[in-house]
Amino acid sequence: MRAKLDMHQKILIAGVAAVAMLLLAAVGVWAYDDAQKDQIAPGIKVGGVDIGGRDADSARKIIKKEVVAPLKQPVTVSFEGKDYTLSSSQLHETADIDGMVQEAIDKSREGNILDRVSRYAGGSTVNANLEPRVGFDRSAVNNFVQRLGDEIDQDPVNASLVPTGNDQLQPQAGHPGVTVDRDRMYEAINAAAASPGRDQAIPAIVSKVQPDITKADVAHENPRYILVDRSNFTLYFFHHLKLERKYPIAVGQQGLETPAGLYHATDKQVNPTWHVPDSAWAGSLAGQDIPPGPADPLKARWIGIVDGAGIHGTDELSSLGSAASHGCVRMSIPDVIDLYDRVDVGDPIYVK
Repeated sequence: MRAKLDMHQKILIAGVAAVAMLLLAAVGVWAYDDAQKDQIAPGIKVGGVDIGGRDADSARKIIKKEVVAPLKQPVTVSFEGKDYTLSSSQLHETADIDGMVQEAIDKSREGNILDRVSRYAGGSTVNANLEPRVGFDRSAVNNFVQRLGDEIDQDPVNASLVPTGNDQLQPQAGHPGVTVDRDRMYEAINAAAASPGRDQAIPAIVSKVQPDITKADVAHENPRYILVDRSNFTLYFFHHLKLERKYPIAVGQQGLETPAGLYHATDKQVNPTWHVPDSAWAGSLAGQDIPPGPADPLKARWIGIVDGAGIHGTDELSSLGSAASHGCVRMSIPDVIDLYDRVDVGDPIYVK
C-alpha cells in the first residue's frame, strides 16, 4: 500500500514539474517575444529604404534622414531640354515618421507568438516595401500640371500651300502638335512627391496631335486659289493647284497698300454699291454709299478680301499695271467677270 502511495506521489510530482517546465517555457517565449516588440524584422523597407534588423529609435533616424529629408527636393519635369520645377515649399510636404515606424513594427509582428519567435530565432526576413506616410498639397500638383500644359502644349499645323513662283503652288507639309497627358502626368508627379528617390527629372508625358489637313489633303481642300502678286501687278488663279488664268491688275498706292497675307474671299457681289470708307482720302464722299452707276468706281463685280479691301472691276484701264488704288485690287471689267465666275466665297486669296 505504501509503495502504491509513493508511486502516486512521484507521478504527481513529475506532472507538476512538467507543467512548471511548460509554464517556464511559455514565460520564456512570451518574454522573448516581448523583448522584440520594438524590433523591425530584416527585409522591411520604407519607400525603398532598408530599415530591417533595427530597433524603433534607429529606424526612426534612418527614415528621417533617408526618406523624409530627400522629400525636401523639388519635383522636376523635363521636356525637350527644358526643366519645369515644382518646389518643396509649394508642395507643403509633411511626414508621419512615427506612423511609418509603427507600421514596420506591426508588419514585423504579424502571425501568432510561436510564428514570431520562430522567425526571430531563425533570423528570417519579412520582405515588404512599405509606402512612405507623407502628405502634400495635391492642389499644388494640379496647378503645376495645368502650367505644364499651358507651356508645353502645341497646336498642330495644317499642311498649306506656298507659292514657289508666279505660276506654281507647292504643298507644304504640316506637323503634329503635342499635348500634355494631364491625368498620367498628375499620377506621375504625385508618385514622385511621395517618393524619396526623385533626384532625376520626370520626362513629360505627352501625346501627339495630328493636323486636320495633311499634305495629301491640300489639293482637295484648295480646289481654287488666288495669288495676288503686287510687285508684278498680276493676279493668278489656280484650279486644283494648276495655273488656269492670270490677269493684269492695279494694287494699292503707297500709304494705302493692298494688305499682304493669306485671306479668304468674304463675299461676292454683282454691280456692287461702294461703301465709302470714313477716311481723309475720300474727301466729301467719306461715309457715303455710292450706288452702281457712273460715280461708282466699283464696276461689274466685287470679291471681298479684308477690312474693306477687295477685287473689283474698273474702267480706269490706264491704272492697270501700277500702284494706283486705295487698297483694292483693280481688274478690267471682262477679267473681273471671268474671275468672279470661277471663285467661291471662302476661297483662299494670298497677297504677296
